[in-house]
Amino acid sequence: MSTGDWVEADLDDLEITEHGDAVPLPVVAIVGRPNVGKSTLVNRIIGRREAVVEDVPGVTRDRVTYEANWRGRRFTVVDTGGWDPDATGMNLRIAEQAQIAAELADVIVFVVDTTVGATDADETVGSVLRQSGKPVILAANKVDNQQLELEAAALWSLGLGEPYPVSALHGRSSGDLLDVVLDALPETPEMTFGAERGPARVALLGKPNVGKSSLLNKLAGEERVLVDPMAGTTRDPVDELVELGGRTWRFVDTAGIRRRDRELQGADFYAAMRTRAALERTEVAIVLIDASQPLTEQDLRIIGLVIESGRAMVVAFNKWDLVDEDRRYYLEKEIDRQLVRTPWALRVNISAKTGRHVDRLVPALEKALDSWSTRVPTARLNAFLTELVQQTPPPVRGGKQPKILFATQASVEPPKFVLFTSGWLEDTYRRFVERRIREEFGFAGSPIEVTMKIREKRSKKDR
Repeated sequence: MSTGDWVEADLDDLEITEHGDAVPLPVVAIVGRPNVGKSTLVNRIIGRREAVVEDVPGVTRDRVTYEANWRGRRFTVVDTGGWDPDATGMNLRIAEQAQIAAELADVIVFVVDTTVGATDADETVGSVLRQSGKPVILAANKVDNQQLELEAAALWSLGLGEPYPVSALHGRSSGDLLDVVLDALPETPEMTFGAERGPARVALLGKPNVGKSSLLNKLAGEERVLVDPMAGTTRDPVDELVELGGRTWRFVDTAGIRRRDRELQGADFYAAMRTRAALERTEVAIVLIDASQPLTEQDLRIIGLVIESGRAMVVAFNKWDLVDEDRRYYLEKEIDRQLVRTPWALRVNISAKTGRHVDRLVPALEKALDSWSTRVPTARLNAFLTELVQQTPPPVRGGKQPKILFATQASVEPPKFVLFTSGWLEDTYRRFVERRIREEFGFAGSPIEVTMKIREKRSKKDR
């Protein structure tokens, strides 16, 4: 799969040719050793603060993609973790992801810290890049004044051609650098409009270390994102196009939601914000819960977050292979009790590690999305409500019984219903109407909203 398939884009990362063919956007990989300013440069290129930046090495761990536009040219920019040739353990795997990004890119931007100069690690990475056969642009970063521009000239020693001085933090000469990038990019066909909606986007949510990245890797059939027993490995949302059940899905792996936003600091705070933003850009969410442990307040808060966002939802109980028969019995009771307000959420028991029942996710996702976009004909809705009110009228309020005069479905994704009434309907009755609408029309896996609009009383002059 090409790196060009990974970026989040309005037209799904593809240029549509005049013949209607989809062509992946050209890819620019930003690589370099840890803490040289790669993510800051990515934010400068895309024109907004998306990549997590903190003055600590190793904040970026996976290769993360964004869409960029310069002088009318669209391309994919890939932010990578620190590429340290001498790394071990987790850092080695981060470096491997960076190397993969470079191998799949059309153009490589090699970022070096001018204030430090060329290090042994820079020289080793530079040697690898020279052998890649790809266009390599040497970005001499942290050049904030003219004196440092002179020092940037020393980076000619890396054998990668002319160093281009730039300050990613302040934007100094960033436009000049992008001009060089555009000149190195392969040409793409002119884009035409009228493209169809792209693959359904699925957010993978859950508390840290619940198995989101493991599930994405299992679905993709390769190690697309890092998996480690240490919680918090994923910081940025990571996209992956996956072919499942005869259709393409865009899965978005997100950072684990650790605690309430006000308790977060540094990179964790921004990672949580990006997780919420990623959810807003998707249609359906898979909430992963560790079946081997009791449900926690964090689990319930994440489910509440999906409901508030109005997204379709599938709850996947992961690590099911670690649950014995006795625990499964009590777990079902526990789930029914704690998810009593969301009985409509579809549930699937899986093991991301072994692949057990992972194939059941696609039918659940399809059902949830169908519910999310379902529209009930107005005539059928009102015939149903007329019969419902006859059988169970609204409770009397203030000596008068309110009436449901008319109802309509105002929108889909998610479905929203408006009841036009002669008076206030109690919350309990509205929940009763919502439950009966679900029983009659389905909506499994999708939240629905039932609101009311009370008819204003007409004065005698208006009669």
